[in-house]
Amino acid sequence: MDFKIIDGGVTAAKGFMALGKNCGIKIQKKDLAVIYSEKPAVAEALYTTNQIKGAPLIVTQKHLKNHMAQAIVVNSGIANVCTGQKGISDAEETARLAAVELGVKKEDVLVASTGLIGAYLPMEEIRNGLKGCKKELKKDSNDAAEAILTTDAGKKTIAVKVGNCTIGAIAKGAGMIHPNMATMLAFIATDAEFNSEQLRKMLQNAVGVSFNALSVDHDMSTSDMVVLMANGMAGKADASLFQEALTYVCVELAKMMAKDGEGATKLMTVHIKNASSEEDAKKIAQSIIGSNLVKTALFGQDPNWGRIAAAVGYSRASIDPSRLSIWLGEERVVEAGKGKEFNTANIKKIMAADEIRITVDIGVGRAETTAYGCDLTHDYVSLNTAYHT
Repeated sequence: MDFKIIDGGVTAAKGFMALGKNCGIKIQKKDLAVIYSEKPAVAEALYTTNQIKGAPLIVTQKHLKNHMAQAIVVNSGIANVCTGQKGISDAEETARLAAVELGVKKEDVLVASTGLIGAYLPMEEIRNGLKGCKKELKKDSNDAAEAILTTDAGKKTIAVKVGNCTIGAIAKGAGMIHPNMATMLAFIATDAEFNSEQLRKMLQNAVGVSFNALSVDHDMSTSDMVVLMANGMAGKADASLFQEALTYVCVELAKMMAKDGEGATKLMTVHIKNASSEEDAKKIAQSIIGSNLVKTALFGQDPNWGRIAAAVGYSRASIDPSRLSIWLGEERVVEAGKGKEFNTANIKKIMAADEIRITVDIGVGRAETTAYGCDLTHDYVSLNTAYHT
């Protein structure tokens, strides 16, 4: 790696500050975050492809037409989705209130919400929470990473140093996660200098092999957003090295989400190689990470490779069953389309681990890809029977 992993989240980058606090949406937990750059930043974002989108996404898309931003306001607990014109007005008011407090343009404030769909934001609480917020901003704090969480078990933060520049990021996501993006939010800050076209291309490249290669439960939310802000305060960066570092940041966050999937006990990494095309490789990988039968087999520590083979077969990718090989960890369990005798003791150790790598050789081309998922447990069902109540 041509970059160094360091401590921190979004505030690791020069010129960025943040806060996380309770404003009253939740009873006790932090529920309001503000991320702020000392100077306007070039900004790009990617969003859920769900046709039903939250009001904050609509407002953020409008504000980002000039490809600039200076602050992001995020609330958790209520998603502000399916709330009509009131939801749009509330999201706009949130941006306006923050702009006044921070002394920036309203159009330079982005907004995001995550939580319960169909409920209105408690605007009085948000108004009070934003009062005096500029004085509450901190340089070395991960409180914002806590304030954006919903059913997550813990904070998701990462920072890397690449040359003279820094990339810092925070994210949330544990359920309703499936390509193309899901109930996940990621906010990435850098002090590197790039124009909007460069920034967007790099973000698309990084998201394509990370957040869009991730599935927890085959559901796709209405609120997903990934924002990348570059304020240029550390000067220019080597684009190739920066891309490598940005991709690493996004992949690591995606893996954190998969590992923290609702009720999950195992991280599943699926590597597809020698597929006929990149598109086919992705189809196969997503078919495996999305299979409930594969996921429950992992939870039960059952080396049932037949479920993996079946997922390959129904992926609609071009395959030759006689060339298929499958590995669980380092143990090959299928060779040339047929089951292979394996070392039972080794398989038991592999299946008992909290991270399991599945490798599938399609044998018909040279394309490859990697995707991330998790097991499916009793706790996932329990968590999702009581979310509203």
